[in-house]
Amino acid sequence: MWQPFANGAPCADAPAASLTAAWHDGASPTRPLSLPMGRRGLVQSGLGGLATFLAGCTGGSGPGTETGSSTREDDVRLIGHRGCADQYPENTILAVEQSAPHVDMIEFDVQRCGSGELVVFHDDELDRLTDATGSVATTDWAELRELTILDSEETIPRLSAFLSAVPSDTAVNIELKHDGMAEEVVAAADECDNEVLFSSFSPDALREIRERDDDAALAFLVSDAPERSLSFADEMDCVAVNPGVDLALDTDFVERAHAEGFEVNTWTVDDSETARRLVDAGVDGLFVDRWDLLTE
Repeated sequence: MWQPFANGAPCADAPAASLTAAWHDGASPTRPLSLPMGRRGLVQSGLGGLATFLAGCTGGSGPGTETGSSTREDDVRLIGHRGCADQYPENTILAVEQSAPHVDMIEFDVQRCGSGELVVFHDDELDRLTDATGSVATTDWAELRELTILDSEETIPRLSAFLSAVPSDTAVNIELKHDGMAEEVVAAADECDNEVLFSSFSPDALREIRERDDDAALAFLVSDAPERSLSFADEMDCVAVNPGVDLALDTDFVERAHAEGFEVNTWTVDDSETARRLVDAGVDGLFVDRWDLLTE
């Protein structure tokens, strides 16, 4: 379950590992926020990693040190985008197994295939990732299950199998590619012990999740129209908004989102310099295709 903050401080019954220090510019958020903390394992292992990375960009001296940046090292979540798609075959069980030890959260995409099953696959069309052609929406599961991703032997998983592969101490971000899946997606999420964040570019998809579950943690994916997007996120009682890198860096979106009580997770971070700039901008989470990006 997602534990809220009370009176600007973590609730006493919320487990420490699932709490986010979510104060920005001295103000506490007004909506419940409890996405997983940043990669404490990297910081505490003595490997350098996140502590070195953040000390380098903020002038801090190590783990737990507060700096002048809007974000402290233990606030930044590392989110494996499609299970770290540059390192492993994206959205596969192998990607889960390999990336989970290194990230706070695994993000993956869900859509309905031609025979009705929910599958984990990003693209509308099959040709970029497999040797097949045609759309996922018109291809039956019997055919999809035989396909392999890129040059690997990894197959396309169904939602239930993918969730079962994620360790219970790793959060999941289920991105709904379209509407019409809420009942099954919520039911599948209820069967796992992970903290779950539901996200989508589709207002209808998030609206359907909210109608199914008043307590679901939602995040609206934002590529443009920031004012309208924040308004919708407020309407849906989202805990977070997830903007693209350009929106986070080139506008005041992060500041505005924090002022309205949202956490901000930014996609997709391709290099360490961009990551440093986003940390300085105060974002709460980084979607990455490589979990070792922060050690570069």
